[in-house]
Amino acid sequence: MRIALVDYGAGNPTSVIKAFTSLGAEVSVARAAADLAGAAAIVVPGVGHFDATRSLDEEWRRAIGESLHRGRPLFGICLGMQWLFDGSEEAPDVAGLGLLPGLSSRLTGHVKVPHVGWNSLDVRRKDSRLLAGVADHASAYFTHSYAAPVSDDTIAATQHGVGFAAAVERGQVFGVQFHPEKSGRTGLRIVKNFLDAVSEQG
Repeated sequence: MRIALVDYGAGNPTSVIKAFTSLGAEVSVARAAADLAGAAAIVVPGVGHFDATRSLDEEWRRAIGESLHRGRPLFGICLGMQWLFDGSEEAPDVAGLGLLPGLSSRLTGHVKVPHVGWNSLDVRRKDSRLLAGVADHASAYFTHSYAAPVSDDTIAATQHGVGFAAAVERGQVFGVQFHPEKSGRTGLRIVKNFLDAVSEQG
């Protein structure tokens, strides 16, 4: 079961790879859209400014779309989750993948931004595959200034000044705003749940 991890220059993917391989997954780093061919699933990580996703051009979008059409799961992490939406106010001229509706916006309120550190997950959907076995109010590690809105696809929300989507799920599309690779046992459980979803697809 080969997982393709998209490397588009937004952050260091090493810790994400380590989390997946510690659970027995084979991970290949995809630096071109053609590298996604034959993968059982795709992971899009990332940290930093939304403009970094500009390099995920039409060729990448087409390859990811074809993978989803074949029933292969897609997992966005942090900036990678924000990219699953229509876009972000951080870079208004850069379109997101558009699989989930809405725009990411800057966190507001009388709180420190960026939001860095541990925070709790308000689990919204008990039938979520991604959060199976994850307790309500479990803690996860965040580092971000922008976040996606809470919507029907939100399976867990978190509060930092305002409420925002901490995890999303729609069909074979999954995403988390936090870093599962830095979130201890909770994070590893989520990675395992994603791998289980991949295995279900054969």
